[in-house]
Amino acid sequence: MTTVSAPAAGAGARTGGSRHLAGTWPLFRLALRRDRIMLPAWVLVIGASHMSVASSYASLYDTAAARADIVRSMTANSSLRALYGPFFNDTLGALTAARMIAFGSAFAAAMSLIIVVRHTREEEETGRQEMLSAAMVGRAAPLTAALLTALTANAALALLIAGGLAGSTGDTTGSLALGLATGAVGMLFACTAAIAAQITENARLAKGLTSAVIGAAFALKAAGDASAANGSSLLTRLSPIGWAENVRAYDDERWWVMLILLAAIAVQAVLAYTLAGRRDIGMSFLPARPGPAHGGLGTAWALALRLQRGSVLGWGAGFLLTGILFGGITDGVADVVGDNEQARQIFERMGGQQGLTDAFLAAMVSMLGMVAALYVVASVLRLYGEETGGRAEPVLAGPVGRLRWAAGHLLIAYAGAALIMLLGGVGLTLGYGRDLPTILGACLVQLPAVWLLGALAVFLYGLAPKVSVAAWAVAGLALALGWIGPAIDLPQSVMNLSPFGHLPRLPGPEMSWPPVLVLTALAAALTAGGLAGLRRRDLLT
Repeated sequence: MTTVSAPAAGAGARTGGSRHLAGTWPLFRLALRRDRIMLPAWVLVIGASHMSVASSYASLYDTAAARADIVRSMTANSSLRALYGPFFNDTLGALTAARMIAFGSAFAAAMSLIIVVRHTREEEETGRQEMLSAAMVGRAAPLTAALLTALTANAALALLIAGGLAGSTGDTTGSLALGLATGAVGMLFACTAAIAAQITENARLAKGLTSAVIGAAFALKAAGDASAANGSSLLTRLSPIGWAENVRAYDDERWWVMLILLAAIAVQAVLAYTLAGRRDIGMSFLPARPGPAHGGLGTAWALALRLQRGSVLGWGAGFLLTGILFGGITDGVADVVGDNEQARQIFERMGGQQGLTDAFLAAMVSMLGMVAALYVVASVLRLYGEETGGRAEPVLAGPVGRLRWAAGHLLIAYAGAALIMLLGGVGLTLGYGRDLPTILGACLVQLPAVWLLGALAVFLYGLAPKVSVAAWAVAGLALALGWIGPAIDLPQSVMNLSPFGHLPRLPGPEMSWPPVLVLTALAAALTAGGLAGLRRRDLLT
């Protein structure tokens, strides 16, 4: 009897352990199917950015002397070090790593947080996870499937970076180190998002909390690199992005730093699973606070502001700090470019044919505008989230029409875009130290293109809500064209696919009103068309 019961107990323990992971594989396949467009787009854009930078540097600085000059110039400028990081040597690979390690890691982190929150907290928020859990789905299966999806995306990104740069730089080891470091940071923040999904009450808060951690990591790295030219600052060492930087790809790689990243991933993953096992589906460790006995939100606009104020404040703070950073390096651009005619031409293609300083400012203003387009698309698509989450129907059941409800969110989207662009302009002025009216005017000129991309999201949401996420692809294409296009000298006909390609490149030249007015009119027309479609169609159920 004793002999039989011991194996049975062991089998029961094994069965109990596997029961928590039951259904992981089907959920993983479902996540890959749902993200079959989004994941390749993220991976290809981030990977292509690395290869584009390597190709650009290869053509701009084609001799060892030229690369040594640019490294000396950028190392001597603390603002440039804060933006890009330290240059550990003057090889093509080291230049690429310095330029891309922080931005690539931050984008990988953003990709990962979207994946994990989408397949954990958002599933619970919409009620789908509760239905799935009624079947053969273990308690740990949704979180495991989400982390496996993030792992797949980050592994693909690491391989793409490693393979693409190995051919460009001729250094397979350094390319592998850069790819693995970027993917590891992405996976680390995937685990951060998994923790945030357990402790917060909804997907919006989970994304906001994780985004704040990513922003803090980037800020720590930037502050540390500004104070030390070799990545040795304590602030840099406190940042996961700083850890990736200190892997030192293309310069006697420090593989032991990867162990720190892997240990941080493991610790956060264990914490996420522990928290997930101690709460019920739909619950959180930071429950919603009860509101006042008598509501104070009397209009649809007030409700939209209450829902989106955190996003506006976060984007505004980010634009202000980014503007200060860009403004601080403006005076040093001439020293960095020097006599390099190809580098000068890239800035002129980005910012116009005026003087180099004005061209750089115009390029930075344009970049702020293209990033602001991501804000406005996210803000507009909040309507879709409210509808699919079942929160729009109770609002519309009262004395609130669809147009009033949508107009409240659109006011936040469009006015919020103007606010964050103004804050970006203020930051540029603070960093540069002069020309406030000129820079603010240049920032405001970007708004018609920003609004047009937001209006496209409104149009798709109003007429075909299930494909409204395609607005992300259009905004991403505009950002990719503006960032990569000038470096590889794409034809103007291709650059004109982006609305930003039609705007006057201020500051510098005379203001040109026709394209601004045309883009504004198109934005108004698409917004009106989207609202008309919303008024006539059925709500999603």
